[in-house]
Amino acid sequence: MDALDLLLHPIRLRIVHAMSGGRLRTTNELCADLADVPRTTVYRHVGLLAEAGVLEVADERRVNGIIERGYLLRGDRPVIDRRAAAAMTLQDHRRTFTLAMSVLLSEANAYLDRPDADPVNDSLGYTQFALWLTDQERADLIDHLIAAITAVRGNQANLDRKPYLLSPILIPTEPSTHQ
Repeated sequence: MDALDLLLHPIRLRIVHAMSGGRLRTTNELCADLADVPRTTVYRHVGLLAEAGVLEVADERRVNGIIERGYLLRGDRPVIDRRAAAAMTLQDHRRTFTLAMSVLLSEANAYLDRPDADPVNDSLGYTQFALWLTDQERADLIDHLIAAITAVRGNQANLDRKPYLLSPILIPTEPSTHQ
């Protein structure tokens, strides 16, 4: 399975999100985080991610007579970078965007289904802005966003930090004027 097919699955993406922050997680813990997903499905997708090298076994312990594995998300995991995106067809981009939206919807619903959900205090956001930008202004905006995100992206999980899913989306809304 290639990196694109591996990553373009809503359950696998949710598992990758749940593993972020350098957290050591067992499949059982992931099942609790993804309570809306059948346990067998979570186990199957964790197995696929481990087999592909996206997750690595970092701990094994015997619990009630069975071996329980703790997994870490590998830092060098496959990603859809600019080079991979350039090789994608328009249909691949459509499929990727559709998947990203379905993952966002799943994550939002899972959050809103929690009894302790507090959208205002937790800063749940879904505001959209129409921006008029030159090519240079767009490039500068992207550079600033990347710098801001990169500054905190490597944060490790701890008791003071809560995980958030940030999904910047930039869509041209009119045809290009480039010739």
